[in-house]
Amino acid sequence: MTKIINKGRRVTMAGLGVNLALGILYTWSIFKLAVKESITRGDGRFEWSLSSLNDPYAVCCLVFAFSMIIAGRVQDKIGPRLTAMIGGVLTGLGLMLISQSYALWVWVLGFGVLTGAGLGFGYASATPPAIKWFPAAKTGLIAGLVVSGFGLASVYIAPLSTYLIDLYGLSTSMMIFGVGFLVAVCALAQMLINPPKGYNPEDKLNGGAQGQTSKNSDYAPGEMLKTKSFYLLWFIYFVGAGAGLMIIGNVAGMARQSLGELAWIVVALMAVGNAGGRIVAGIISDKIGRTKTLAMMLSFQGIIMFGLLFLDKGQSLALVGAATIIGFNYGANLSLFPSACKDFYGLDNFGTNYGLLFTAWGVGGFALPRLSQMIVAATGSFHTAYLTAGVLLFLGAALTWVVDRPEQVKVDWRVEPHHKAALRQRLN
Repeated sequence: MTKIINKGRRVTMAGLGVNLALGILYTWSIFKLAVKESITRGDGRFEWSLSSLNDPYAVCCLVFAFSMIIAGRVQDKIGPRLTAMIGGVLTGLGLMLISQSYALWVWVLGFGVLTGAGLGFGYASATPPAIKWFPAAKTGLIAGLVVSGFGLASVYIAPLSTYLIDLYGLSTSMMIFGVGFLVAVCALAQMLINPPKGYNPEDKLNGGAQGQTSKNSDYAPGEMLKTKSFYLLWFIYFVGAGAGLMIIGNVAGMARQSLGELAWIVVALMAVGNAGGRIVAGIISDKIGRTKTLAMMLSFQGIIMFGLLFLDKGQSLALVGAATIIGFNYGANLSLFPSACKDFYGLDNFGTNYGLLFTAWGVGGFALPRLSQMIVAATGSFHTAYLTAGVLLFLGAALTWVVDRPEQVKVDWRVEPHHKAALRQRLN
């Protein structure tokens, strides 16, 4: 048999690079701040209501998540390269569109729908090919490395956004980002490739004939949706992602109260925590399991949320520390849930299956940031939002103790009819 050269490291780095470009989502608070300043100045450009400031971001999160279902299916069928290129084009076009208008509906369409769909296609194409090159014992680590790019992106996008907005204005900055990310993602996409058919990462890498992987743990989307574990994981993901995105979408405004023009530092440090949480949680979960790691991270994030209730506006150092820790705990979700999806439901339909699970991220990212913006607009304080998020996080942590891994049975629906009912029952 011909040796199969392991390209896992190159694919992992390419996936990380794609996510470094797509992580512009987490810099929304910088863009929102520029829009809010235009509204409060009354300069006639952005004539939005303050309660609608998070709408493009919330729609982006929702579209991002639901496009992952389609993108995951496309990735499973045609491979990661073309899927990532579609993501790069859509992301770039969305940012270019909002550079041409101040209207809310254009920003919802451009940033919310087009860029959101682009993020979904790009994100869906980065992780699956990488983890297919490595054995199961490294799933958490590899998933964490790939998705860390998405979290780490704000480290350079936040200060770069502040610099470009000050120099050229918001509209020109969006055009620069649109062109740059379109080119970067399409170039990196060329290095995203799946292993050849028959490759088994459990065998010794770079040597010997590769055997077929076992199919016993692979669930079709319809089979996955019949398991109780899917719905429990979905709700826990909804809580963990929504609570984190609520803070990420508002962190620049919170920081501006105490740090002024240096608010981007908090955004960047949250990004460092976000990326670090993905890698560290992935490594820990490879050792002690996904659900135990989730319980730890959600509980810790809930404690920090309650701690935010006692922060005063002038406590800038405490805010920086809290933002970094929240980013760390939020980021953990983005490596733990794809790893759990792979462990629970297999790799054959990973793109589609994780796309379905990822809708929890989108619904959480739409609902809780929108709710928090309405609360702040009505009360002038984040306290009620923090309290709500904290309670939900502790509920999510409690539910991790009742998530059972589904029985690893692959149904062959060609068996005799009298066996089908028993096989269906075993899926649950």
